[in-house]
Amino acid sequence: MRQPSLSQSDSHRGGAMAAALVLLLPLLFPSIFTPLSHAFPSLLSEWNAPKPRHSRLLKSALQRQSSDRQLADLWMPLPQQPLKRCSRSDSTSTLPEKSQGYIQVFLDGGLNQQRMGICDAVAVAKILNATLIIPYLEVNPVWQDSSTFMDIYDVDHFINMLKDDVSIVRELPDEYFWSTREYYATAIRATRIKTAPVHASANWYLENVSPVLESYGIAAIAPFSHRLAFDNMPEEIQRLRCKVNFRALVFVPHIRSVGDALVSHLRNSPSSSGAHGTNYLQKVTDAKGWQGTGKFVVLHLRFDKDMAAHSACDFGGGKAEKLALAKYRQVIWQGRVLNSQFTDEELRSRGRCPLTPEEIGLLLAALGFDNSTRLYLASHKVYGGEARISTLRSLFPLMEDKKSLASSEGRAQIKGKASLLAAVDYYVSMHSDIFISASPGNMHNAIVGHRTYENKKTIRPNMALLGQLFLNKSLSWPEFEEAVVGGHKNRQGQLRLRKPTQSIYTYPAPDCMCNA
Repeated sequence: MRQPSLSQSDSHRGGAMAAALVLLLPLLFPSIFTPLSHAFPSLLSEWNAPKPRHSRLLKSALQRQSSDRQLADLWMPLPQQPLKRCSRSDSTSTLPEKSQGYIQVFLDGGLNQQRMGICDAVAVAKILNATLIIPYLEVNPVWQDSSTFMDIYDVDHFINMLKDDVSIVRELPDEYFWSTREYYATAIRATRIKTAPVHASANWYLENVSPVLESYGIAAIAPFSHRLAFDNMPEEIQRLRCKVNFRALVFVPHIRSVGDALVSHLRNSPSSSGAHGTNYLQKVTDAKGWQGTGKFVVLHLRFDKDMAAHSACDFGGGKAEKLALAKYRQVIWQGRVLNSQFTDEELRSRGRCPLTPEEIGLLLAALGFDNSTRLYLASHKVYGGEARISTLRSLFPLMEDKKSLASSEGRAQIKGKASLLAAVDYYVSMHSDIFISASPGNMHNAIVGHRTYENKKTIRPNMALLGQLFLNKSLSWPEFEEAVVGGHKNRQGQLRLRKPTQSIYTYPAPDCMCNA
């Protein structure tokens, strides 16, 4: 094969001076504290716990009372849509008699970006009549997660579900043992395809990758994020992508087991692990008479430090937070942040700032959810920690997450693995009555598309409207509530047809769906 002893006042004064010196040290000697900031990235920003930014609205929200009618409307499932998931086969294609070679893809990003890449990889293998090697998942540079495809997805189910469409193998044949990530990282290789444009056409792959397969029997494509177009694709390719996303990608049994345990707990009884204790929680649910309804909301709170820094918005943490975020931007992106040319007011009025836990809590309260609502918090790590979440928790005392619900045995197998943690959140999100995300992103897009396919209620925040409302500090609660309800009437899962260039994974209609 071809290979390519003081008085009390003095004591107080000394303590104050010492505290001031501690706060000033990172400013006076930033180089000393740089390693510390990497080890504990949110430490500096959490010295000053953020105060509520919308205290007038928050006070009213804490005193609100939702009517039974309002709650019944909120929990009501979506009506039948004009399009639904197809009952017939997703694909009428057949497996070619002879494979043209092997396709490898190397996928970066988080769980949901990699998920879309897997779907595209199957489609590219089909286009080229090639055999797909189970995709290689790169180590995530942000979360340092080394989880493999087989750690996350049921490989046997994946291969069996697609056996009539694409040939898929777990590993390379021995004759191609040399085709590894390390091999492609050390030099330019003839078998590596690194020029695939974003949203490449099917013809691009036929013209540029087929010759490599013919010459070497293998082609490795990296990078491979968003490397296949959503438009001008044969119907069989579109339906195959849908089949992979919605039917072939099933999580491993352990993730499903942990997810089922969380869903069962959320549906069957309020948790006794909340900050207020069992008696308080029981009184809250008894007051509304909603205990036993088994309904819950999943809130994807995408508010990690990476997101906060990249948005260039001000989140009310004061000078310490601004300094920490500015330092993070400089280290990670060398100061290059697209939104940094705009003021905070301009960004918020355009809906470009992720909602804080406080703001998403006010949105939920204005929509009619109250302190009897069971809320599952899906997030990896919230920037600012518990201090940032406390306002949201005061509005929704029945709020839970993986730590408060999962058993110690269940947590042990996913601890420190961002992709596995995200997979559990994805699973619970798909089984919730309502899903809402605090800001757009890969998980938001993936869940919205999947729940659209399953016709499940999904609230999409009107970011521009909310940004403008939160800038208006004189707004009363009734005015805020009316604007929020009116601005979200048609943003609760109603079917939206995919427009040109939009993702088939976020907007599965009409490509993935049939007439009802």
